[in-house]
Amino acid sequence: MNSPSRVISFVNAGHFIDHYSMLIFAAAVIIMGPALGMAYSELLPYATPGFVAFGAGSLLTGWLGDRWSRRHMMLIFFVGIGASMISVGFVQTPAQLGTALLAIGIFASIYHPVGTAMIVSYADRLGREMGINGVWGNLGVASSALVTGVIGQYLGWRLAFIIPGIVTILIGVAFAMMVVHEDRKGSKQAAAQARVAKQDMWRVVLSLLIVVIAISTTFNAVTVALPKLFAERLADLTKSPALLGVIAACVYVFGAMTQYTIGRLLDRYSLKTVALPLSFMLAPFLYLAASLNNLPLIVVSIGIVMGAFGQVTVNDAMVGKYTTEEWRSRAYAVRYFVGFTAAGASVGLVAWLYEQGGFVTMLHAFAGLCLLAIAAAIILPREIRTPQAA
Repeated sequence: MNSPSRVISFVNAGHFIDHYSMLIFAAAVIIMGPALGMAYSELLPYATPGFVAFGAGSLLTGWLGDRWSRRHMMLIFFVGIGASMISVGFVQTPAQLGTALLAIGIFASIYHPVGTAMIVSYADRLGREMGINGVWGNLGVASSALVTGVIGQYLGWRLAFIIPGIVTILIGVAFAMMVVHEDRKGSKQAAAQARVAKQDMWRVVLSLLIVVIAISTTFNAVTVALPKLFAERLADLTKSPALLGVIAACVYVFGAMTQYTIGRLLDRYSLKTVALPLSFMLAPFLYLAASLNNLPLIVVSIGIVMGAFGQVTVNDAMVGKYTTEEWRSRAYAVRYFVGFTAAGASVGLVAWLYEQGGFVTMLHAFAGLCLLAIAAAIILPREIRTPQAA
């Protein structure tokens, strides 16, 4: 038997690495463009295949997690994504860059369906552990902008990929030595932790699909575009890539705090009670951000990341609460396939909207999309309290 705290610690580290690795390019592209002789809008689409693979690959990796071994899949994740990050540091052509970013996306697709299912399996208090796990993912997003900005400015963009790749492989070696495979065949599978009336289950599925598409697309667009948005709109404050990374990291810290808070609330209240007020945050903040600069933009950006990261915690808890242990990786696989496939399309959408009307057009478009999150929260049915859930 594995120690739950040890497993959860490695899985949390994996969440950090997963989001960190996927967003190095979003921060480094500002420096890579001049070095490769390409404009921002020309270079950014090379990340699209990787983001699509991030979602599409989750169907296979989730199935393997349930049918083969979650532990073995996580080991492949650590080693594979580390090697892929290192490979980006040695690319010479745009085609090689696209291939290396695709490899990162393929290995990154392992984490969410497999790692999140492991959190649910080992967690004593689901909401709390989901919140903490979300904080680690958020810190990965924040650190990616910060560390990439610093390394890129002082050591070059290639080492911004190579150094975290080496660290990730070393963590994978530690995971292989300290976490063993558990054969769960023949053991009693844990039931769902909450339930709704059978005739209302379609509302859960519809609500989840709507909010996952809207929030995943917006979440990815914001995290990809934020470094460039700050570079343009905070010009009166600073033009240093390192300092812009620090500002972006500080903004993401508020998202981390929100995820922990939302996780604690989910242990005390139903999903609908938490999701409904949260759903009203994103649209107005995105709309306001379109016309702001400098300090006001930073304040509104804090509201955006709080709303986006809070919604992600709700979505993950929804799947964890309503599925059994036997099907959990596959349920998360479908959730992340839909979410990350939509998110993958957002990279090209950001580039296209930016060409059409800059960040004003882009932010207005995503503000409209986030109105769907309100509809999804309204559709969500009330939970039926059971002795087990209580």
